[in-house]
Amino acid sequence: MELANVVKERYSLRKYADRAIEEEKLLAILDAGRLAPTAKNQQRCKTVVVRDPELKAKMVEACCGQKFVEKAPAILVVCADEDRQMNCGQSARTVDCCIALTSMMLQAAEFGIQGCWLGAFDAQKVRDVLGIPDDFIVAAVFPLGYAEVDDGIRRKKNPLEDFVRWDKF
Repeated sequence: MELANVVKERYSLRKYADRAIEEEKLLAILDAGRLAPTAKNQQRCKTVVVRDPELKAKMVEACCGQKFVEKAPAILVVCADEDRQMNCGQSARTVDCCIALTSMMLQAAEFGIQGCWLGAFDAQKVRDVLGIPDDFIVAAVFPLGYAEVDDGIRRKKNPLEDFVRWDKF
């Protein structure tokens, strides 16, 4: 699939089929994150892949009670250490982790695997469940898998002219 089609076909999935993600596809998804650019090429990102049923059940509470998290065949938790603020004021590690997860999300979509980028999680609880050291930021949680049913319905996106400003705001 061409990248433009992958971008258009990607969507947030919360209802997962009872189907494991093939190991070679999961490794390719993870490799897309490894290859993503990072600030000053420091490569501080780590991805914890959660597949253990007991840990997935504990992740529900860490993710503010979102029960669908447990149903995903895998949960990617992207984190990084040695955080620093870039000149623009943003956290280098949060940006690095988000770039990595975007790459993984698009690679997954190419395989017909979707997920849901979570904004509702308690970073300390995620650290506790997964044994992530306190000096790591937990930037993203992304349950992923195959759709239980793909009805083809995608959320409407605003038109390009609402997104783009040319030359000045």
